Amino acid sequence: MKWLETIKFSTALRDVRLLTHVPAQDWVTHLREHENSAYQKGRREGERTASEQLTKQRNEMTQLQNGVLETLQNILPQLIRDSESALINLALEAAQKIVAGMPVNAALVEAVVRDTLRQAEGSAEILIQLHPDDLALLRKHEPTLMNDLPGIGQVRFTSSPEVTRGGCLAQTRFGMIDARRETKLEQLRKTLDA
Repeated sequence: MKWLETIKFSTALRDVRLLTHVPAQDWVTHLREHENSAYQKGRREGERTASEQLTKQRNEMTQLQNGVLETLQNILPQLIRDSESALINLALEAAQKIVAGMPVNAALVEAVVRDTLRQAEGSAEILIQLHPDDLALLRKHEPTLMNDLPGIGQVRFTSSPEVTRGGCLAQTRFGMIDARRETKLEQLRKTLDA
């Protein structure tokens, strides 16, 4: 094989050896084998590097996944508590709007008073305070509140601006029974929050 051009080096070559063991006619084959050997070596190094990078990325992904799972495990109980609280508040607000939207009629007022009188059973004297409009409804429809309520002593009715529509206050010698709508909703809220 002949060289068609001269190669000039800027620095002197060192440790140059003449290939004497390769016959001239096999020079092309020798170069191909050398290229193939270099290619295989490069490929093995590339595969090793890629494998190391994949292992490193897999470890990083595992750490990230474990971190996310740990964070979720820590956050999930708080999220459940917050959701429960939000649902309770939503349910109470819905109940409050439903109750506030209910028309106040004689049957409703009578039911509230009956329930309150049952709580005051055993009292000799009871003073029931109602909203003035609710008291007028009861008097107009002449309810039979005292029927089916044994153990109830003397019951007197009075109007009070402190009592909202649809509720009542009962004064007994043992204390006050607060059966106003807003008080019942607040008691329900406290019970659900506990």
